Amino acid sequence: MRGQPKTISLPRRLIIDLMRASMGVPFVSLSRPLQIRPLLEARAAAAAPAGWAAMFVKAFALVAKDEPILRTVYAKWPWPMLYELPKSVALVAIARVEDGEECVLPQRIAAPEALSLAEVDAQIRLGKTAPIQDVPMFRKIMRATRLPLPLRRLSWAMGLNFGRQRGNWFGSFSVTSVAAYGGGELHAIAPGPFIVSYGVVEADQTIHVVIRWDHRVTDAAPIARVLTRLEQVLNTEIAGELRAAGPKPIRAVRT
Repeated sequence: MRGQPKTISLPRRLIIDLMRASMGVPFVSLSRPLQIRPLLEARAAAAAPAGWAAMFVKAFALVAKDEPILRTVYAKWPWPMLYELPKSVALVAIARVEDGEECVLPQRIAAPEALSLAEVDAQIRLGKTAPIQDVPMFRKIMRATRLPLPLRRLSWAMGLNFGRQRGNWFGSFSVTSVAAYGGGELHAIAPGPFIVSYGVVEADQTIHVVIRWDHRVTDAAPIARVLTRLEQVLNTEIAGELRAAGPKPIRAVRT
């Protein structure tokens, strides 16, 4: 059967490089429904509620502030080590359409625990709507993706294997979801060390969350505690920030 060859676009080349970088990472997954009734009530009453990605980014970063293991990456150079970053760096998977092609690009958010929820949300929205050249992380990653294959492999190796550069290029955790497209339990692949994904809100006011992590960095028991703490942070700090941002205006009813 005769087909038609198609050129690999830059966004698709990025995903190919990302999948190559993820090979060999010993991922383990833990999933759990989180009860988020207080968060849902606060979000429903907010005048301009943040998106779900922003809430999960900040909540996970707040948990990581007290849990150094969540800011730890596995690095190979100059020798194998665990490297603890001083602050969290999130990578959010942004779904876009470029030149008629659906693609995913990573938006970098440094120290989200120190930002307001509105600031985190604004950075994510910038990644969704701004031209690629106007988003610093997109420009950086596309510049590397344009390199010839040998130089591209070298740049990825440096970004992956030096602890400090690992934080600059790949962050300390990633957030992704397909909830906007109908949900589902997503077990994403990335270089790690931590990948957080979430589903749709269920009728019983729960949301299903999956954490995948590099088993070289930590074990299952700490991640189980992280999920418990994540539920608490969503229902307290994040819900509280939504309430503090102001309620929806009340419309006057003509009688």
